[in-house]
Amino acid sequence: MMLNPAIVSELQSIVGKDYVLTDPEDLFIYSNDATVFSHMPEGVVKPATAQEVAAVVKVAAKHNIPVTGRGAATCLSGGAVPLKGGLVVELVRLNKIRKIDVENKIAVAEAGVITFALTTAAAKAGLLYPPDPSSLKESTLGGNVAECAGGPKGVKYGITRNFVLGVEAVLPDGTLIETGNAVDGDMSGPDWTMLLTGSEGTMGLITAVTLRLVPAPETKKTMMAIYSNLNDAARTVSKTMASGIIPTTLELMDNLSIVAVEKAVKIGLPVQAGGLLIIEVDGVPSTVEENAVKVSQICRECGATEVKIAQTAEEAENLWVARRSVAKAFGQVAPCKFAEDATVPRSLVPAAVEKFIEIGEKYNVPMLIVGHAGDGNMHPTIMFDKRDKDMVARAEKALDEVHVVTLELGGTLSGEHGIGYAKAPYLRAESGETGYRLGQEIKSVIDPFGIMNPGKMFNYEGELH
Repeated sequence: MMLNPAIVSELQSIVGKDYVLTDPEDLFIYSNDATVFSHMPEGVVKPATAQEVAAVVKVAAKHNIPVTGRGAATCLSGGAVPLKGGLVVELVRLNKIRKIDVENKIAVAEAGVITFALTTAAAKAGLLYPPDPSSLKESTLGGNVAECAGGPKGVKYGITRNFVLGVEAVLPDGTLIETGNAVDGDMSGPDWTMLLTGSEGTMGLITAVTLRLVPAPETKKTMMAIYSNLNDAARTVSKTMASGIIPTTLELMDNLSIVAVEKAVKIGLPVQAGGLLIIEVDGVPSTVEENAVKVSQICRECGATEVKIAQTAEEAENLWVARRSVAKAFGQVAPCKFAEDATVPRSLVPAAVEKFIEIGEKYNVPMLIVGHAGDGNMHPTIMFDKRDKDMVARAEKALDEVHVVTLELGGTLSGEHGIGYAKAPYLRAESGETGYRLGQEIKSVIDPFGIMNPGKMFNYEGELH
């Protein structure tokens, strides 16, 4: 036990007695995230301000107690699992949007703000915050920045890192810092903001972020293209991107995901289809109309049996229900999953899809293939039942091969979910020996006692592949 009564009392004096949890039933809730991994913490602290976060981390540093930051725990890489016990610092009480500056097109928001709350506030001001992970109605901005989340709009607008101008963060010794600026995010010297963006809580706890906003598009068109063959849908992705048209979104779903979603939400999806694409274009009306027609033609040239273009905002929203319902539909296939975000060059999306299908068949495990295909961010999701040991073994072999194939195609292990614990065994294969060692050295300089989210990313303690 690292968390003795004296330390608990010290923490309570910072955040209040009601915001320090030590009962086993409370700790169990904070032992996992959206993965299959879990580990019990010794305590949970819920600060309400950046200053309280700093004070809590100072206590942890003084007593060499591991610290795991946590937002809404929608993480799909084990990043919010407290592998070494210690303290979970939950940041959801830091939930204020401090500023939306319409003239300079920036927002300043605390780490616990739900992503959808910011997109809604920005929209009311006539602006757009494009990063839109599937969990945007649950996930927090601090978690999005820490994991460098993506989303459907990434194909046109980019992912979270493209919108981070600065961060407010607490370092492992409890120092509260600010990086970047509200002009262009650049600083003299190294880009400290980007060092913290995507660092997954291993170098500090993000307490607030300064984000770039863009003008909201005048209009948009949403369509669904239906295919008999998933490979035809994948070819459409490559051909569309090569045409010079940059869709706002280009989302792919295979038959298994279509069937699972239809079972879950019953919205009339074409369950006989081999695959479908949900495509959106935005901009000025004339360009949107022209691009919608061109994209529809490309879909048909690549084998689409039907292309449905939404005529109203309500119809467009109904099309999006299919893609947004995938996460809740996984349970229709199996109770457990390895939700991957293998990302490959756009031109190799068809090759990746073909390989993923082969892997699922080879190991006889259900694999849903969905993803933000327009920027190559695929989500081959391996389904299994952890009560079936043989199935678990096959799923793990399939997972290994997904990572190998992704790297062989010149891709990256993570397009938005982060490395965390789940993909840490494979990180050296992507970064190389020198890159892996450099990651460890940077971590050791910033966090010399290794208390921040230990066991993740470059500090994984298991066998490396």
